[in-house]
This record gives sequence, structure tokens and C-alpha cells, in this order.
Amino acid sequence: MFETETNVLRLIIEEQKILSPEQLDEAVAEHERTGKALAQVLVDFGLLTSDELYQMVAHHLGTEFIQLKDVDIPTEAVHTIPAGAARMYGALPIRKSGRSLYVALVDPLNPQVIDELTFLLDMDLHVMVAPVDQIQKLIHKNYGEESETVAKILKELGGDLDLEADNIKAGEELSAEEIARAANETPIVRFVNVILSQAIQDRASDVHFEPFEDEFKIRYRVDGALYEMAPPPKHLALAVTSRLKVMSNLNIAERRLPQDGRIQMTINGRPVDLRVSTLPTQFGESVVLRVLDRTVVSLDLNKLGMSASIYDTICEVIKRPNGIFIVTGPTGSGKTTTLYSCLKQLNTIDVKLLTCEDPVEYDLDGIMQVQVNEPVGLTFASSLRAFLRQDPDIILVGEMRDLETAQIAIQASLTGHLVFSTLHTNDAPGAVLRMIDMGVEPFLISSTLEAVLGQRLVRTICKSCRTPYEPTDAVLASLGLTRAEVKDKPFYYGKGCNRCNEMGYRGRKGIYELLAVNDAIRDLINQRAPAAAIRDKGREQGFAMLREDGLRCIFDGETTVEEILKYT
Repeated sequence: MFETETNVLRLIIEEQKILSPEQLDEAVAEHERTGKALAQVLVDFGLLTSDELYQMVAHHLGTEFIQLKDVDIPTEAVHTIPAGAARMYGALPIRKSGRSLYVALVDPLNPQVIDELTFLLDMDLHVMVAPVDQIQKLIHKNYGEESETVAKILKELGGDLDLEADNIKAGEELSAEEIARAANETPIVRFVNVILSQAIQDRASDVHFEPFEDEFKIRYRVDGALYEMAPPPKHLALAVTSRLKVMSNLNIAERRLPQDGRIQMTINGRPVDLRVSTLPTQFGESVVLRVLDRTVVSLDLNKLGMSASIYDTICEVIKRPNGIFIVTGPTGSGKTTTLYSCLKQLNTIDVKLLTCEDPVEYDLDGIMQVQVNEPVGLTFASSLRAFLRQDPDIILVGEMRDLETAQIAIQASLTGHLVFSTLHTNDAPGAVLRMIDMGVEPFLISSTLEAVLGQRLVRTICKSCRTPYEPTDAVLASLGLTRAEVKDKPFYYGKGCNRCNEMGYRGRKGIYELLAVNDAIRDLINQRAPAAAIRDKGREQGFAMLREDGLRCIFDGETTVEEILKYT
């Protein structure tokens, strides 16, 4: 089924009175429980057929629903949309009439796709509704499977891009209007779209646009490692960064101060959020995009790769009526994904959940989410203070950054709320010391803290080229193991193949350590004991460190020795 906002689909169903409120509520509850698209849930439940659903959407849009099985797309229509744009936006041209183009979209309810295509093609678009599988099949038939690459588009558009050079080389001398004009030129728009499309296709988590004195670099971060793309001409830096700022509604005339923004778009037929950060440098603005592709992030606590004992303990902790649960680790270690997975598991109709984040990374139905805005005074502390007057059951604070935030979180816990938060520490026992360093009294920590989860993300071995080997004694010694302890357990590495771009790794998984706070640990907290003492006491009671969880992943053939040594 097509991807669309749940709220839009609910509104259409309510407007057209197709289902009873009870049937709709049941379907929405299933959507929130499983994460499956609401449209798919409606079909699976037998409440609507696929055709009825498409007819309903077509009626809402004031257009027609068509079957494409026997439709022959005229060549003239196919040529109106570039192959990369057709795949990126999930757009199939049906027919062309003068300046009017009739097009079927994978996501017909997304107005942003329609706006961007209208701008890109400079034509009047008439949206039609058709079965998604038929649209995708005909896009493949008419445009082929291979997508445009950055190198290919640079070669194709070389002439057009060179024409832009004269307009944008002057850089600082250009007015805001001239910069905006350069940023909106079709070659630049197409170039940026292909970069973003390829980033999503390669599962990148970040895209870096970096201006240097003699070159303009574009790099992707995939599974935690950076890879460089074919660099565009240096003189395009201003136009490309300005295009990104236009897309994220930033001030293109302001190039002296950092700015933050957000791009919401559909790439390759699926919705993607991009967080944009600009930074003035010596040779121009550096722009970094954080890719938030909801289709590749699992918010299922049971699928995060935890050991059974850690998973069971977390499930027990997050069902307590009050207390504080903290997740620690460096930036990019998956803390937010873990906490969101906990919230999703708790998100039922009888529980009120509030989150305060900087930024809000994923929109979750049924949860009130607040974006921190420090310039206007909306801080973690002020939001948290307001939360206590909103009658919540569970509160998520994106990060405990200071004493004030920590104190209010503790106050919330003491007044009967369950509080989730994150801290930047090297391990789970270090979270206690970090809170004491902030100025929190130990007796308040010991009376509210329920558990601390430490985590890291390590790259997983590509399943297509995973190869067993026998480790040397030196490798075993680096892990603190002996040949006798390992016995005949296999070790693996990735040989490198096309599927993993010859890297030997594909994807990442978490490794975890969970410190459950019991009476013995509370006594040490009250005594201001060092983190090492808390860790030793925890180990006496079964606390397994990150390294030990890493060894489990090595023995299971999920990651390599090098990854575990790097992160633990």
C-alpha cells in the first residue's frame, strides 16, 4: 500500500464515514502496536479491500482511480520525468497534454512530492491514484533499475553546471536573490536530489558537504564509517549548500552563523526526515545532514539484539510505576532508538506519555513530543517543569544536561512518574558519578534510580561473505581469552563482496550492559563510592560488562574482534 500520514488517512475515513469509530480505533491500535502502515492494517483486517482504499483516496483528492495493467505509457510522457526523479518520487507519468502531465504517485497524499515535482518539471500536474505495485512495476519497466549515480549526473550535466559557474563563482558578491536563483536552477536541484537519493540507497546515516580551499567534498557515513563520493566542481559549493538551505527553510543570506533546520521529503517512494546543520568555515559553509529513515530503524525492543537477561530486566524496569531509567553512551550509539523502543512498548490508550527532545527525531503516534528551543527559553528544564502539570504517566527527557534538569527529573520520579533519559558516560556505573558531579545529592539518586543501560553500536559482518577463521593466540590475548576458554568456537570476518561494497560489514547492532540498582548498589551510592566500586559490586551480582556482551556477539558470528576491541 501507499505510504502516507496516518492522521490523513484517518481524516479521510472519518469524512467519508466508511468505517465505524470502533472499527477505525481498532485498526489504529493495531497500527500503533505493530508499526505496520494503517492502510495495510485496514486491508489485513478485511475492513476494506485494496481497491476500496484506492477509490476512497481518489475521491478525497477529486481525481480518478485507474488500473495500470493494460496501460501503455506514451514515450512522450515517459521523457517528461527524468529516470532519477521518477524513482526518487515514486512518480509514473501516464499521459501528457500540452503543459499538463497526468501522473500516478506511490504516495498521492503527500503534497510535498507534488510541489517538488511541479517545480522540477515546470508543468501542471494532475495526480491520479493507482495500485502501488503497478506503479513501481511500470517505473521499473520504463526507466530500468539502475539509478543515476553522482558521477554519471556530473558527466551528463557538465555543460549546464559549467554555465552556472559564472553566476556563482563570485560568492560573497551575490545578493540573496541571485543565490536563491542559482540554488533553484534545475541542474543544481537534480544534482542535490541524486546525492540524497544515493545516500538513502546506501543506508547512510549522515551526509557531509565540506568546502575546502581547492575542492568541495561530499562524504557519507555508513555503519559508522565515512566514505567519499565523486567530488563536484569547487565552484558549485555555494549553489549546493544554498539549495540545501532553501529545502530546509534556512536563511540563505546568513553565512556567518550556524543554523539548524529540517527537510522532510519522499526519496525512492518512502518518507525520510533529514536534520540539517550548517557551520561557517574558512572556505564556506559546511553542511551536515542527519538521515532519519524510518523504514530502516526498528523500534521494537525485542529486535535490538539484547541478551535475554537484559531484555527481561528492561521490560520489568519500564513497567514500574515510578523511578528513573537512564541509557548512556557516546553520540550515535543508539540511545534514542532504545528509549523510543521502550516508549513504543508502553504506548497504550491508558498511558499518557510526554517527551522533551533536542531534536525530536521520530514522530510517534499517541505520544506528545516537545522540541527544545533554547533561544526562546524552552529548555529541557522548563519543559520538564511544565510536563508535571500535564498529568503524564511516563516522561522522556532527551538528555540530563545540567543540575536543574536532573533535579526536576528526580522530583518527577518522587511524585509518581516514570522518567527515561540519557547521559554521556563511558559505561553504566559512570552514570551515578556523572549525576553526583552535576551536584545531585546521592540519597536522591539512590532513592529514584532504577537501572542504567550502557550501549555501543558495532558493525555486523556481511552475511553474504562471512568467512570463518581460527584466531591467533595474540588475538585471544587482546580479548582476555585463552585457547582453552575458546575451545572450538568459530570466529568470523567479512571477506568483502558486492553486497557490502567490499567492506566486509553490512549494518550495525547494539552491545549492552545493564546495571540494575538494588539495595547493595544504593548503599554504595549513598557512600559516594567510585564507579569502580559500583561496577565490582554489580559484577558480584551478575552485571555483565560491554566487553562480555561483545564476546557473545563474536561467538554468534555477528561481529568481528576488531569492532569489539574498538568500542569496549
